[in-house]
Amino acid sequence: MAKEIYSVFTGTGKCIPPKMVPNSYFKDHRFYDSKGNRYVKENGEVQDGEESADKVSQISAIEVRRYAKEDQNTSDLAYEAAKNCLESSDTDPETLDGITVAQNFGDISYDNRRSDIVPSLAARVKHYLKIKNPKTICYDLQFGCPGWLQGVIQANQRIKSGDAKKILVIGAETLERVCDPHDRDITLYSAGAGAGLLEARLSEKPVGILSYSARSDTFKEAFMLRMETSYGPDHNGDELYLHMDGRDLFKYAAKTVPLVVQEALEKAEITDIKDVKKILIHQANARLDEAIVKNLFKKYGIRLDEVPEKIMPMTISWLGNSSVATLPTLLDLIRKKELAGHELKPHDLVVFASVGAGMNINAVPYRFPKN
Repeated sequence: MAKEIYSVFTGTGKCIPPKMVPNSYFKDHRFYDSKGNRYVKENGEVQDGEESADKVSQISAIEVRRYAKEDQNTSDLAYEAAKNCLESSDTDPETLDGITVAQNFGDISYDNRRSDIVPSLAARVKHYLKIKNPKTICYDLQFGCPGWLQGVIQANQRIKSGDAKKILVIGAETLERVCDPHDRDITLYSAGAGAGLLEARLSEKPVGILSYSARSDTFKEAFMLRMETSYGPDHNGDELYLHMDGRDLFKYAAKTVPLVVQEALEKAEITDIKDVKKILIHQANARLDEAIVKNLFKKYGIRLDEVPEKIMPMTISWLGNSSVATLPTLLDLIRKKELAGHELKPHDLVVFASVGAGMNINAVPYRFPKN
């Protein structure tokens, strides 16, 4: 049997900001809904910020989120994740054919809300790594929360075509700096960065990235995540913040993500969902992720009580929603055996899946190689 080119992860890395933000951090926040009304408790009294954060936590499962330090930007987190990935895989940065940084808002400094995207964050990472090789091609990718996985898909296409042998894909974000301080959804968001190094490998049997599926729904769904002015009555009306229609997004994702995952598995000629060892999914809301997995297994005729207990590793309770950083951080934690109760062995099949602004969804089945 002739050997084919496949893309495999030979290294991963992460940057988890040290600043831990519990629900009590929001105690003095005044939260409003989109109509300008304060949230109230069952007895009619106005909720304080911590109570609102606790309410959101009941659905999201977020107990602690991470914020970047005041002197850190998104590109700094991306660089730390890249350095960690290259050092842990003993990779010479000069051998990279490309660097892709998935991000959505560029560098936004602690004291300035204006987005800085020139030069690109990928170019900044290459500069920080002191790479001189002009053939290390850099670009940023904006695809919402699925951006890192879309970068992996694009890197795989370059590798499969023979155009590249080694590409670093990074996801980095500081979402806490683009969120409305008067919208309680701010309690969901966090900062972080993760990186994955994809390399070409010749193999007779399918290994690494087996297939992919992606879609963009914009006819009705484009503005479920959007930039708008603050919900706060006294806030600066010139500043725009990230807002979302949470309930509509929940319904859309719970229904549509399983379709994309199933399509990706079918492309890889995987017909039995029980062959999947882990589902590594973007974590914005624990209840949503549970609904997605439930609906996916339902498509294969499997009851909820038959779904493997540890099929979906979760980090959202202590990392929050770090957007494009979620999946690569999760992968690195498992590869380095830093996530209790979860490990991946040679030949294990996993599925990556993500959903986010756009609305965009993607999925990638991946089989771990022998080494």
